[in-house]
Amino acid sequence: MILKQPNFLIAILILALSSNPTNLRAQGCVAIRHFSSCVGNSLENNLLEKGDLLVGMNYRYFKSFRHFRGTEEEADRVASSTEVINHSHAWDFFLTYGISDRLYTSITIPTVINTRSSLYEHGREERNSTFSRGLADIRAGLGYWLMDPISNPNGNIAVGLGIKLPTGNYNATDIFYNVGPEGSPEVRPVDQSIQPGDGGFGLTMDFQFYQKVAAGLFAYGGGFYLLNPRETNGIRTFRETLSPILENEAIMAVPDQYSVRTGLSYSWSGAISTSLGGRFDAVPVKDLIGGNEGFRRPGNVLSIEPGVAYYSHNLTLNLNVPIAVRRDRPQSVTDRQTEISTGNPRNGDAAFADYLINFGISYRFPKNKAMEIAPSIKNTFN
Repeated sequence: MILKQPNFLIAILILALSSNPTNLRAQGCVAIRHFSSCVGNSLENNLLEKGDLLVGMNYRYFKSFRHFRGTEEEADRVASSTEVINHSHAWDFFLTYGISDRLYTSITIPTVINTRSSLYEHGREERNSTFSRGLADIRAGLGYWLMDPISNPNGNIAVGLGIKLPTGNYNATDIFYNVGPEGSPEVRPVDQSIQPGDGGFGLTMDFQFYQKVAAGLFAYGGGFYLLNPRETNGIRTFRETLSPILENEAIMAVPDQYSVRTGLSYSWSGAISTSLGGRFDAVPVKDLIGGNEGFRRPGNVLSIEPGVAYYSHNLTLNLNVPIAVRRDRPQSVTDRQTEISTGNPRNGDAAFADYLINFGISYRFPKNKAMEIAPSIKNTFN
């Protein structure tokens, strides 16, 4: 970066420590099954000069097991050991390039390993697990800072547009027990929540901002919306085998997703920063474009998100742990259809996590080798 612009460098340093490369995620088997904005969600990652290159990886883990119907938890599921348990591990490998001081492009290559343990999917007689792994849906896009970052070091906003490619397997299968003829095992598609991909081409729109509040203190935020025009992907759920009233949930939907977050970040030194914010992640009941048939688990999670990060030269390490404070599994379109046809109330349930772990690492390769932040600028934080 240009060393004669210390305020801009200070903004970059704080934002580096307050953001996570791919952390706009939801929790549990409901919302945003391994996805983030196509152009990256870290403000620091997108504050690049022309020719700068940034590479990194983000790891995410959660365990979903608490069942909700609406906003009410069904605590008896855990007490009776009938809960569904998902373990999700995901690694995003990303690359961001500064086309100019304001325009940037990014590509993210995600991989996943998922396991799902349940009773109801295995004849309700014994608990068994299903498994999926591999490449997920690749994302790529462009972003643009609306104001010149050099002349506006204390605040800025960026907008982005990207695509999601159906590169992940959306028909991953495994063995299900006690469900075939005479109770034999049978190979079936794994649950929608652990499929590596969703089978649809998607379009994302996103925004992100930062604003200096006081010395060392910045407000930050951002969000994205994923449009998935495809209605269903043709993969059978086998839910109709559980009950005749679930016939309308026999095929998997390809739902939209969205997420927003905001918070404050404070730099305690030239290398350490902490942040605290809120976030809201969701799969909506209905898509903005396309139909709404097929099986989906709409849901949303409101979380408190503390974070801590370390910055040294061009290396950034950060850890964010969103903690759920409100979880909601609203009535889906198929729930409503069943309620109307049967005359009985219907609202499906879903499992959510208590918290989520995001750990990110990134390294910047500046085109200008003189980018090293001067000690005098670092001392501004002391």
